[in-house]
Amino acid sequence: MRLLCVLALLPIAACVQSARAENIDLLMSALFTSEGPTYIGASSISREDIPEAANYERKYLIVDFRFNNAPPAPHLQSSIHTICMAMIRDRDLMQRLTQQGYDMVAVAFDRRSQYDCL
Repeated sequence: MRLLCVLALLPIAACVQSARAENIDLLMSALFTSEGPTYIGASSISREDIPEAANYERKYLIVDFRFNNAPPAPHLQSSIHTICMAMIRDRDLMQRLTQQGYDMVAVAFDRRSQYDCL
């Protein structure tokens, strides 16, 4: 699995590979056929700028895709929705991510931006 750190608006201290990535890889790889973005990997981001005493976890998951050609805005929104809903509907995946301490999942299509799912 390829490790990719996506730039976020808030500082990030560390990037590590996500646990059980193979399950996410299978789900994400099967989402799109020849049309749409290509899944390239998932990364776990640890937010060191959030105090350890906070009431919520300090890490989130980024699922990373790339388009061959930049899509129009409606197509991008549709791809985000497809990706997020596939993850949300997978109760086993959601349970594992929660148990592993993730409090957010985001989708990225480039190194400049990411879109929050949950």
